[in-house]
Amino acid sequence: MSAPCEPRATAPASAPPPPVPTAPSAPGTAPAPAARRPALDWRIRFAGLSLIWGFSFLLIKVGTEGYAPFQVTFGRLLAGTAVLVAAMAMRRERLPRSARTWGHLTVAALLLNALPFSLFSYAELTIPSTLAGICNATSPLWGMALSVVALSEDRPTRRRVAGLGVGFLGVLTALGAWQGFSGLDLPGTGMALLASLCYPVGWIYVRRTLAGTGSSTLALTGSQLCLATLQLAVVTPLFTTAPTSFPLLPTLSVVALGALGTGLAVLLQYGLVQEVGPTTAQMVTYFIPVIATAAGVALLGERLSWNTPVGALVVLAGAALTQSRPLRTTAPTRAPDPSPPDAAPDGLSRS
Repeated sequence: MSAPCEPRATAPASAPPPPVPTAPSAPGTAPAPAARRPALDWRIRFAGLSLIWGFSFLLIKVGTEGYAPFQVTFGRLLAGTAVLVAAMAMRRERLPRSARTWGHLTVAALLLNALPFSLFSYAELTIPSTLAGICNATSPLWGMALSVVALSEDRPTRRRVAGLGVGFLGVLTALGAWQGFSGLDLPGTGMALLASLCYPVGWIYVRRTLAGTGSSTLALTGSQLCLATLQLAVVTPLFTTAPTSFPLLPTLSVVALGALGTGLAVLLQYGLVQEVGPTTAQMVTYFIPVIATAAGVALLGERLSWNTPVGALVVLAGAALTQSRPLRTTAPTRAPDPSPPDAAPDGLSRS
């Protein structure tokens, strides 16, 4: 599921969906008590979140060395769900009660968890973790293109269209298009790119269907992960056989991938959004492919040609352009409006 973000923003493969807006407080209710200041400085937690999500692609690669891709995804979701269920129990969060909300969460679980997690696991059977991390960085590009079509409030600007074009050139550079994609596993790369497309599709669906449910973000995300785990519990036995052994390193990788990358990362992400805002929290996205590349080369011995890091930097530059906004000119001063301002939607502006 990810740093909270607008539908056009990106999120790592291990990230959950962005926070879902909750219903505004009823008039006359007392304001919520101020949250306690976290013990760790936000910069330390920001760095930790970047490392967790950056190493997720390495953990997927190691996990698939001992287990089938669906088994990696199921174990990941199971461990991540356990962390969030524990957090929900500690905070005494209530599960959503509406059947309609559960129906939308089922679709969100497929688009934002079960499907992309499985696609990345299958992709890394044939492509290096470094390339998977770079493909994941294309989510903002997919999101910008989709939001223009699906969200009437998102209008294209020259800056955002330029960012889409720059990002597309970055993808071609990273894949070595001028060499005819020589040595590239096209099915594996295609699955990784499709996985990155799932996130903005899921975010747009969440934004359209789950705003104003009255449930907290943690309750919705925890419920969504539970549903994704159930989906994999049904699918995995149909396409795999039960493992005959549990190799230590792949097992630890899957547990860490779920508990850290899908469980703890969600809690870190939402804490950062609350403390420093979505704009700063979303910057974690741009560190993920850099860390994924460094981890794959240093720890897995993956080969790296010059076009891979260059293409990754171009992709990130394009993604940054799609997220940037021109500076606003100072509005003329006017008399204050006596009517109360509308409540701003919570969360869906960017992990």
